[in-house]
Amino acid sequence: MMPTILEIIVVVVIIIIITKSFRLQSLLLRSKQEMFGCQRFYRKRTDQLAPSEPQTFSLRAPLPPWPQGQGFALGKINLGELEAVKVSRFKFIWSSNTQDEKKGVTFYKPIGIPDGFYSLGYYCQSNDQPFRGFVLVAREIPSKSESTHISTGIASPALREPVDYTLVWSSNDGSEERLQGCGFFWLPQPPEGYKSIGYLVTCSPKKPKLDKVRCVRADLTERCENYQVILDVGTRFSEFPFQVWSTRPSHRGMLGRGVSVWTFSCNSCWVPGQELPIACLKNLDPTLHAMPNCDQIHALINHYGPTVFFHPDEIYMPSSVSWFFENGALLFRKGDSVGQSIDVDGSNLPSGGRNDGEFWIDLPSGDRKNSVKSGNLGSAKLYVHVKPALGRTFTDIAMWIFCPFNGPATLKVGVMNYSLSKIGQHVGDWEHFTLRICNFTGELWSIYFSQHSGGVWVNAYDLEYIQGNKAIVYSSKNGHATFPHPGTYMQGSGKLGLGIRNDVARSNFFVDSSTCYELVAAEYLGDGVVSEPGWLQFMRKWGPTIVYDISILPLVLRYSMANIFIKLPVELYGEEGPTGPKEKNNWVGDERG
Repeated sequence: MMPTILEIIVVVVIIIIITKSFRLQSLLLRSKQEMFGCQRFYRKRTDQLAPSEPQTFSLRAPLPPWPQGQGFALGKINLGELEAVKVSRFKFIWSSNTQDEKKGVTFYKPIGIPDGFYSLGYYCQSNDQPFRGFVLVAREIPSKSESTHISTGIASPALREPVDYTLVWSSNDGSEERLQGCGFFWLPQPPEGYKSIGYLVTCSPKKPKLDKVRCVRADLTERCENYQVILDVGTRFSEFPFQVWSTRPSHRGMLGRGVSVWTFSCNSCWVPGQELPIACLKNLDPTLHAMPNCDQIHALINHYGPTVFFHPDEIYMPSSVSWFFENGALLFRKGDSVGQSIDVDGSNLPSGGRNDGEFWIDLPSGDRKNSVKSGNLGSAKLYVHVKPALGRTFTDIAMWIFCPFNGPATLKVGVMNYSLSKIGQHVGDWEHFTLRICNFTGELWSIYFSQHSGGVWVNAYDLEYIQGNKAIVYSSKNGHATFPHPGTYMQGSGKLGLGIRNDVARSNFFVDSSTCYELVAAEYLGDGVVSEPGWLQFMRKWGPTIVYDISILPLVLRYSMANIFIKLPVELYGEEGPTGPKEKNNWVGDERG
């Protein structure tokens, strides 16, 4: 199965033209930037009003009473020697602003902390986002098995005050006369054997009091990493460069114990891969008490399950796995030209092992091939995997959908579109999206949209909703990647204007995941609580390998194709049937993004 020579030649010629045009545009843009400069960062004076309060976000509908459980959605979580609660009340401290207030970042001090709990660091967010933030505060849980300091034999408390503060950065230029409106960023210096969890911000060069924050004993923490840039003050705007980042645990996934505290990281000279001077918390409670039980899982899906809309021109619809097997899907083994029929529950598929290329699934031959490729929307359902996230303080509900066939791609080159007749096709297409639920409250926090070899997390306030708290998920035409809003998304090089089109729109073709689903795995509930179907253990490919050979092209075009295709997604020059959900990295690990 190969694209036509004419098809590839036309695509290459278009790409070369657009690439040369892009280089010219880049030179012109660079000249304009050098001529007119960039928007400047400026200090906000104290006689100016604080930035207008961002709009507070709440889910569209009130939360239902969840079925009775152990510790899910009770407002606090036991981490072993520490108990953590969310604090979402804040006091304005300082704002970094450009001339456009919405592009600034505001820093807040948590207030309304419950008695006995302590702040671990301050919070910040961009001014262009609705206000939904929180930080965790913690208290020590009395325990008979308190840790003992090796050198003294004295029990070491879980929380201690810092011994000092280090000034990390200030927006002040060193002038005593210009202190008004400046921000000062402080890193707590922990006692030996302890870790700092967050930073403090003040409007004065005077160090904060030591009792304003607590450090955490090192064995109760995990390493964290910078995630996304919140503020970037370059040397153009300040004598010293400065960046503020959101953070996340370095070890994530359903086995990770790192707990995000939702503070921030900041530095002047951070190098990627360098260990941060702050850490996150670690969940050492073995009971998983904050995770939802089986009844609560079903209640969460019923309340939050999105509706998946397929494009109005979609030809290759989803189906249930059992429908795919019943209608003639075949199991092939390496060296055998004749396929074997598959039991409706996949019980005769080889299970376990690894993707060694010995087995694969393919479409039936003959007249049934095209009908199976088209899928069967009426039988389609979402296959649900539930797992802990972020140290069991969140629950990920991964929803997988199966399509018997992935259709050909459409190449977008600048303003031109080129429909490819075969490139992008493959048998068996597994796509998914993931709901992330906060275990403190039971709120939907975000949804991960899987998009071929990557994806993106979208906060609940940026989602589109169809009814109550049920979001909308759009599935792209032919490729079935998932997106949060209708439109055209490009997979490839945005700078070159070159890539695969992903067209999504609402239609009469949809699946309601709040009712059409099957819970297939939730390992943390224990053996036998959720019965995993036989096909889930099939670790090989759900379709045969397809290779698009460009060696048929003349040498000069072959060289141009090879260099330009580096910018394109792999779907354009080679396809192989995907492995099943359990073989994906994100089955145990975190999502990519």
